[in-house]
Amino acid sequence: MSSRNITMTTLIKALHSQWLFFSFIFFLLILSTVLLFRSRGRAKTPPGPPKLPIIGNLHQLGKWPHYSFWEMSKNYGPVMQVRLGRTTALVLSSPETSKEVMKDHDQDCCSRPPSVGPRRLSYNFLDVAFSPYADYWKEMRTLLVVELLSMKKASMFWYARNEQMEELIAFLSTAYPNPVNLTRGVFEMTDGFIGTVAFGKNYGKLEFKTELGEVISGAFEMLNSFNAEDFFPIAGKFIDRLTGVGAQRERIFSTLDGYFERIIDQHLDHRPRPEHEDIVDILLGLMRKQQTSFQLSKDHLKALCLDIFLRAIATSVTTITWAFSELLRNPRIMKKAQSEIRGKLGPNRQRVEGTDLDSLKYLECVIKETFRKHPPLPLLLPHYCTKQCKIGGYDVFPGTQLLINAYAIGRDPKHWDNPELFYPERFDNLETDYKGSHCELVPFGAGRRICPGLAMGASGVKHALANLLYGFDYELPDGMKFEEFPMEDGGGLTVCNKHDIMVIPKKHEWTSTYV
Repeated sequence: MSSRNITMTTLIKALHSQWLFFSFIFFLLILSTVLLFRSRGRAKTPPGPPKLPIIGNLHQLGKWPHYSFWEMSKNYGPVMQVRLGRTTALVLSSPETSKEVMKDHDQDCCSRPPSVGPRRLSYNFLDVAFSPYADYWKEMRTLLVVELLSMKKASMFWYARNEQMEELIAFLSTAYPNPVNLTRGVFEMTDGFIGTVAFGKNYGKLEFKTELGEVISGAFEMLNSFNAEDFFPIAGKFIDRLTGVGAQRERIFSTLDGYFERIIDQHLDHRPRPEHEDIVDILLGLMRKQQTSFQLSKDHLKALCLDIFLRAIATSVTTITWAFSELLRNPRIMKKAQSEIRGKLGPNRQRVEGTDLDSLKYLECVIKETFRKHPPLPLLLPHYCTKQCKIGGYDVFPGTQLLINAYAIGRDPKHWDNPELFYPERFDNLETDYKGSHCELVPFGAGRRICPGLAMGASGVKHALANLLYGFDYELPDGMKFEEFPMEDGGGLTVCNKHDIMVIPKKHEWTSTYV
């Protein structure tokens, strides 16, 4: 037999073997697909509203998805399945079902979906808030809690909180009889505190504060924007390019990155050792020590700093302004809170200190009631199922997004009497707290994904409200009655009062009652 015939025979045998191999692989793919669909066909899936082809239920979300989901849940129950383009999502609207996600099946449901905006914003998931559940996330969260948000570190940062509070008190003290924008004052106080803690004293310079305000606005804009790629993975990239969303995302990210790059470079510029270390100082120290299993880089620092800023401003400013809005609408509650604070502290104090806060029980009830009625994130950051499990008796498959509706949970009539009424006394005899133990109140989440800055954020809210209520009484401008004070949802990812708080602050005149 000629060498040519031998070569052809060998080639035919090789092709035949490859054909058999690929046929076998193809058969396995077909078989696994059939078995998957048969198993899902037998699965018990949650009820949900009718879907349109391609877009699913996207057209039903409206301006406020948390409100739309709450209304839908009245018809379809506390576990509701919706289709958002190509994405399957479960909406959880009760304490019981949210507990199953955040406690009972926490490990299988605590990851994050690979969303486009958060991926870019977090330097490809180098942060803690948006990073998927994995060993990297565990190590980064431990670093964040131990090195930046521990009680010891938090006590180191009280100097900055007191400085910013003194500035706000001084501003309010000279305002009478003119109205002031308290919403703006609270934002600048919170912004100043977080900026000083993160970046140091130089942050107080106007150019830094102004630019960071634009940076934070851009970050929220990126998170709030509709990214078609999240719902239509293939066609979505083209749609985002066509609509300009992709280009806008890159512009915002470029601004963010440039700002943080300059801040870090300033800290590396052989400056004198500061009186108080800031967060960038601490993180740069960790970079030099390299105590983690991965190489810490500037991008890690930027992602963590942005995490802290977004969480702090979203929680603190939103909660303080909602609480104060409710107090203005309810003079009885405001007077009761003021009487408690003034009675506990006595007259003519310069300010309320952090050590005073534990004694203010009624103010704590006011804050709990604010978290219940006005959670800063009405829809918690989405969870992501990585292993098949059952929620509310229904089968949930990997790849499903889990949307916990804190807004609906706070209005569940099974757990809250007259839920639309702002009534802090409902917490007088309840052990329910917002620290992750009770899923009736979950403004910070629960389980592995509970907000690591919970303690610092909650104490900041209480400290601000206590000081605003201790030293001042308030009037509304233009003869407006307190019950007429406007309250309307505004914002995006976080929902705040659409209307700025315009008040006339007047220094409290002390009487013998408090002496």
